[in-house]
Amino acid sequence: MLEESTSTQIVVDATGQRLGRMASKVAKLLLSGVEVIIVNAEKAIITGSKKAVLKRYLRLMGRRQLTSHKVVKVWYPRRPDRIVWYTIARMLPRKKPRGREAVKRLKVYVGVPKELENIEKISFKDAELGRGVTKSGKIIRYMTIKEVSNIISGGRFSD
Repeated sequence: MLEESTSTQIVVDATGQRLGRMASKVAKLLLSGVEVIIVNAEKAIITGSKKAVLKRYLRLMGRRQLTSHKVVKVWYPRRPDRIVWYTIARMLPRKKPRGREAVKRLKVYVGVPKELENIEKISFKDAELGRGVTKSGKIIRYMTIKEVSNIISGGRFSD
């Protein structure tokens, strides 16, 4: 007897979405059994000053495993789609079967693939940057994933 697939598919447009907030919403959808496809991953944003954002990513890339100095085991992504994928995957319980199955339902793309151009895309209202100004009038500083990727990879993934 074949099981019927009842999982739905949602396409999320990451343009102008804050990475962490979008990732937490997507992680919840994945755990509930929904297949999620993220397009325009390079246009997601990370809030904070350029210096603070780069300091965090460069610190993550500089980590080393303590077991052996000969083989570097800690790896951090540099491509925009993989940065978004890892951000979401790390929010899932990946050591449990439920989390491993959820990660398999996630696909992330730079740009929009041809087969997804005419499909309706959603975005999360509370993950949007909005006006770019806080309630107190301070300008919200941010970087796109594409900018972060270009800097940490030495410009290898620029268009």
